[in-house]
Amino acid sequence: KIMDTDLLWYGVRTHEIRVTDLMQGPVYGIETDESLIDPRLRSIFNYDEIFGTVVNRFMTQAIVGHPLTVYGSGTQTRGYINLKDTMQCIYVSAINPAKKGELRIFNQITETFTVNEIANLVVLAAQEININCEIKNIHNPRMEAENHYYNPSYHELSKLGVKANLLTRETLVSMLKIIKNYQMNINTEIIFNDVKW
Repeated sequence: KIMDTDLLWYGVRTHEIRVTDLMQGPVYGIETDESLIDPRLRSIFNYDEIFGTVVNRFMTQAIVGHPLTVYGSGTQTRGYINLKDTMQCIYVSAINPAKKGELRIFNQITETFTVNEIANLVVLAAQEININCEIKNIHNPRMEAENHYYNPSYHELSKLGVKANLLTRETLVSMLKIIKNYQMNINTEIIFNDVKW
């Protein structure tokens, strides 16, 4: 990502082009306003431990009765964004372009959570549709600091008009119901393979 930004900055300085660089956090969600028109327009939904975000992974684990696998202490904090807001951010950035010779960098997230907070939200949402799931802390296979300073600035896009769809219990319940409808398609072998990072 940093190399991409450096190359974009070089292009801006050299050719005075307009660039908006969207630094996107992990995306969760299944539906957009457009995909509600026809289910064939639904986005890809990754739930494996390589491409699947922790939100998607935990919800899929809950549906198939697998413990929610929290890596290490679960205190890792990241910024998250709903798929609907990802689309909004791209649109709003396009209709409000950077100035000639300007590089803008926006953090494309709407809120931050620890892994533990997400796991607890998924447990509560699952209980609402009579699914009992447990949280299981496991050895962290990733080379990452579990406790770290994380205080991103992410309000510039809202100033341009992005209206956040937050990670509420209602959002999670809605997603769980959709995942449950496709439960027969879930490949349980890829939910947790203990990939070493």
